[in-house]
Amino acid sequence: MIMVTPTTLDGVVVVEPKVFPDERGFFMESFNAGHFATAGLPTEYVQDNHSRSTRGVLRGLHYQYPTWQGKLVRCLVGEIFDVAVDIRRASPTFGQWFGIVLSAENKKQLYVPAGYAHGFCVLSDVTEMAYKCTALYVPADDAGLRWNDPAIGIEWPIQAPILSAKDSDAPMLQEIGDLVV
Repeated sequence: MIMVTPTTLDGVVVVEPKVFPDERGFFMESFNAGHFATAGLPTEYVQDNHSRSTRGVLRGLHYQYPTWQGKLVRCLVGEIFDVAVDIRRASPTFGQWFGIVLSAENKKQLYVPAGYAHGFCVLSDVTEMAYKCTALYVPADDAGLRWNDPAIGIEWPIQAPILSAKDSDAPMLQEIGDLVV
């Protein structure tokens, strides 16, 4: 089974799989369609992604529009601060964010549904992340939001992050249009 904990943002949930540790290590099901269906979470994922980053890297805030992607995010190696931002202009939580530490040690996952931007920063020397997506990547729909937009006010736990040019130049929240989920 899994434990699903709602967050302050509608549809963004923390997923904690049951972990079976012993002297050899551990075993867990990171995804089980039956358990996810029972919890009301998506069971159809069409793309798995894996990324590796070093300390201080910040990736995000990314989303895809109009071909939205829901993402089930987990940290396989190291530790990250993972963030979801509500970018649905008609939502009562538009512009609000939720952040959580995901790590290889705590084995928590974050489900980020359509209508949210997603990003993370690396807190350990190296991190490897895996995330399942509910829709395929469409390069023409790739979009972003400025990581340090004061209108959002994310409290990132790092100073002077290492950014891509794309992330440095992403638009502010008020510059993106009305996004329909």
